[in-house]
Amino acid sequence: MHEIYIIMGSNIGDKRQFIDSASGEIISKIGRITKYSSFYQTSPWGFESEDEFVNKVICVKSDVEPLEVMIRLLEIENALGRERSDDVSGYHSRTIDLDILLIDDLILSTEKLIVPHPRMQERKFVLVPLNEIAADVIHPIAKMTISELLNSCSDKESVIKL
Repeated sequence: MHEIYIIMGSNIGDKRQFIDSASGEIISKIGRITKYSSFYQTSPWGFESEDEFVNKVICVKSDVEPLEVMIRLLEIENALGRERSDDVSGYHSRTIDLDILLIDDLILSTEKLIVPHPRMQERKFVLVPLNEIAADVIHPIAKMTISELLNSCSDKESVIKL
């Protein structure tokens, strides 16, 4: 069984409902959610938008292999109305965004999936909710706990617990 940490985010429409719907689909298609953070309000990262994000991190126990988890997450995003832009930056408003942060202590770098998430340690909107449920988990590359990564993060964006 894999232990998979996933961040969920939305900044369009009924944000919490999109996250709750994604959670239901993850349970149905990937595995059992064993931990979940509070909801957090966060500023858009990497692009301009008047719409704040709502984010949440979950831990899923699953026997699905990592690449297949990624494929299923993309299918869930599509089913919930996620539209992808041709914009090379890749950052824009979305109904739902599902990103794998960590899978066990796996280090994986393929064209379709990089684990751990390559920029998670730079983003407070990831680290704050992840720290709530996994403070002592060790980042397999940085060799630091999530709590230590959060304490050393230079990101100044606001992350407000809802």
